[in-house]
Amino acid sequence: MTKVVINRCYGGFCLSQAAYEHIGIPWDKYGYEFYHDRSNPKLVEVVETLGDNANGGRAGLEVVEIPDGIDWEIQEYDGMESIHEVHRSWP
Repeated sequence: MTKVVINRCYGGFCLSQAAYEHIGIPWDKYGYEFYHDRSNPKLVEVVETLGDNANGGRAGLEVVEIPDGIDWEIQEYDGMESIHEVHRSWP
């Protein structure tokens, strides 16, 4: 299984200062360090370890497990995110 961190509330993906301190990198209140790398083991570990204390701003971070080998993407609406299998589409 692949573990992926997504935001499960309206607001947006953001890590807390405590999360950045736990990881050992400079604090960035917007979470850009991991925005495009949601299956990063450091990110997954900090959310699993700190729970709600990993949430920055209006975030509600959650670790979701998806089957290995799935080509996935994160879709977002007003900050609320979900994981979807990638499919082909044409205009």
